[in-house]
Amino acid sequence: MGEVRNVPLASYENRLLGVLTLTFGFVFFDRAAMSLLAPFVARELSLSNVQIGMLASALSATWAVSGYAFGRICDKRGSYRVVLVLAMIAFSLCSFISGLAYSFIALLLSRALMGVAEGPVLPIAQTLMAQASSERRRGFNMGLMQTFGSNALGAFLAPIVLIAIASHWGWRAAFFVAGVPGLLCAVAAWRTVRDPVKRPATQDCVHQGSATLRDMVQHRNIVLCMTLSGLMVGTIVLGFVFLPVYFAQSLQMSSTEIGVMMSTMGLSSVISGLVVPGISDRVGRKPVMLTTGLLALLMPIGAIYVWQTPVALAVMLFIGCSVSSLAPMLMATVPAETLANGRVAAAIGLVMGTREIIGGVVTPLVGGMLADRWGLVAVPYLQGAFILASLILMSMVEETAPSKKRLALHVPSVEMLIFAEQARRKSAANSSGGSHGGAFNQRAGYDYVGGTQFACHLLANQRDS
Repeated sequence: MGEVRNVPLASYENRLLGVLTLTFGFVFFDRAAMSLLAPFVARELSLSNVQIGMLASALSATWAVSGYAFGRICDKRGSYRVVLVLAMIAFSLCSFISGLAYSFIALLLSRALMGVAEGPVLPIAQTLMAQASSERRRGFNMGLMQTFGSNALGAFLAPIVLIAIASHWGWRAAFFVAGVPGLLCAVAAWRTVRDPVKRPATQDCVHQGSATLRDMVQHRNIVLCMTLSGLMVGTIVLGFVFLPVYFAQSLQMSSTEIGVMMSTMGLSSVISGLVVPGISDRVGRKPVMLTTGLLALLMPIGAIYVWQTPVALAVMLFIGCSVSSLAPMLMATVPAETLANGRVAAAIGLVMGTREIIGGVVTPLVGGMLADRWGLVAVPYLQGAFILASLILMSMVEETAPSKKRLALHVPSVEMLIFAEQARRKSAANSSGGSHGGAFNQRAGYDYVGGTQFACHLLANQRDS
């Protein structure tokens, strides 16, 4: 797709983007409900801090397993639309069940089931978005879908709506309200979403499309994305969980100042989620990763050294928190562009599951232990360590942006296919030769396989065009 084309406003690509953005936004709206309503729930059910932590960990753990498992099922059967709609209905029902819970065990089970229901949503949504997007908008679409809805609805709207409802009508009513948008999104998804069309493939392409875990982790980009997603999300989680406490207890900030700092970080997530993925479509994924990763160091540096100047600290937090925009790129865009068609949802589920374990389960525990041992100032230092480790790993990522990959091809696509066919014929002609002929035969075979794989990707791109 060499030329830039305008996509009609009512196109399937744009309609799908709107529905999936709202869908994933309300997934995070539901997920945020437990944390926001925890003070109300804890008073009525007499929950300890450990039990409140267990409610969050249970959802993260089942989310991680479910995302990979259902992603792999969808890749094998192609039933993305049905699984997505059922998942949305299920997590809405789990929100209703949470509102009916009268014991810690019942609430724990409802949150664990919610993790099972919500886990498949992101891998399926990003797979659908990747295949429906034009190359020049893939990064932008996938970034907008994942970050804008979750931040606008989960981080901004949820606190306003759910806390207000809980204050006036109780936390159970808030859980009931949180489940309604998911049902509406399920109807919209059923009317809008189409299962991706299966492309005809050669035997080599079919072999590439297997969704086994062993095959996926043989790709360096997949392993790097698994680790980087955990580190990047861990950096953001440390910021949103521990920095308010650090600002209040260690830096003696007022509640108003803390609110400004945290709102600045949330605003950064929304704006960078709109801008950064689109830039990566033009200049490449890797340069954007490295640049944003370097800027992320401003967040811990500001928290440790610049806290005496609130305005400067707010600016540094705003710039540094733009690292959250890398989440959709690491979790979905790069894995989708690395692997062949037929296993994208499983790969996204695998990366997402690793992110949940590292960033959502392990990192808060480690941060809490370090804070208890050396004080809350250990948290921004841990953030800095995560960012430095991420920069090293980002330097190893192979570029996947279609615009950059096309520029890297020194042989025109048609000539590559002709060369592959010539290599195959020479291989057949020399099959009766001696040892020298056998060596050439082996080399020509490799050239032919490479040409065939290139043809698979070329045909896929032509279908997308």
